[in-house]
Amino acid sequence: MLKIILPVSFATFLLDYSGWLIRMDGFLEPLMGAIHLPAMAALPLLAGLLTGIYGAIAAMSVLPFTVDQMTLIAVFLLIAHSLIQEGVVQHQSGCPAWMATSVRLVAAVLTVTMVGWMLGPETVQKSVGGPSAAPPAEFWPAMKGWAAAMGWLSLKIMIIITGLMIFMEMLKQYHLIEKVMRFIEPFLGLLGLDRQVGMLWMTAAVFGITYGGAVIVDETRDRRLPSEQLKPLHVSIGINHAIVEDPSLFLPLGIHPFWLWVPRLVAAMAFTHAYRLWQWTKKRRRPVTMRSAPVDGR
Repeated sequence: MLKIILPVSFATFLLDYSGWLIRMDGFLEPLMGAIHLPAMAALPLLAGLLTGIYGAIAAMSVLPFTVDQMTLIAVFLLIAHSLIQEGVVQHQSGCPAWMATSVRLVAAVLTVTMVGWMLGPETVQKSVGGPSAAPPAEFWPAMKGWAAAMGWLSLKIMIIITGLMIFMEMLKQYHLIEKVMRFIEPFLGLLGLDRQVGMLWMTAAVFGITYGGAVIVDETRDRRLPSEQLKPLHVSIGINHAIVEDPSLFLPLGIHPFWLWVPRLVAAMAFTHAYRLWQWTKKRRRPVTMRSAPVDGR
């Protein structure tokens, strides 16, 4: 965790201190403004898309975002993060990487746009400060402030992660995952999924795509599930996975739990049902080939 958080956070601190962030505002402002965010939000978004949740939080903790702005960044990144690594896992388990990545990016943009309007379209205009146009007078006091903030953030994340690891081990030790699976199976239809993919969904929901990747790939190859079942699964878990750990990581930033859990669950359900409807419509439009009638009774 610290191997990702500290370097990314320190690089963000140096960019902010040097004034480079303010120079990028003109180029990034229209793009970020479309999803109700200031230009400097591009840095944690890019860090999350490439390195994952930890890198994004490291960048977010250095920059002066409001709680609403951090909420929008969190909603986007909970849906679209670690795209290269997780795209490879999804590709190896039945869904083309380009499709999995495209769905997640589109879902992230649309969901953040909707949440942004719910929080208020002026979210992008709110500010508690911004990247400085000129470096502060003293580097070392600013450096000490960054180190203290990173130490406190790392401690809070460590406590959360340790608690989650204990919880996951208890689930495995007492075979509670199978019991939870039996309870969840009847509700898979609401998610737009078939019961045959229930265990795969549960694996991604609890352990995520990265940590549960080996199980997901092996199960997919062993059970030889059809594409009609696998692709809706990947649409769902691509948008909504690691439903305990990933949202919890944003809690130390003061984001309300509702925004961390509900929007991407709704987005996963909506996109999965939309994909199933598109599959059904495509199948209905497919021409049916008729066999020619036998001649002379043969």
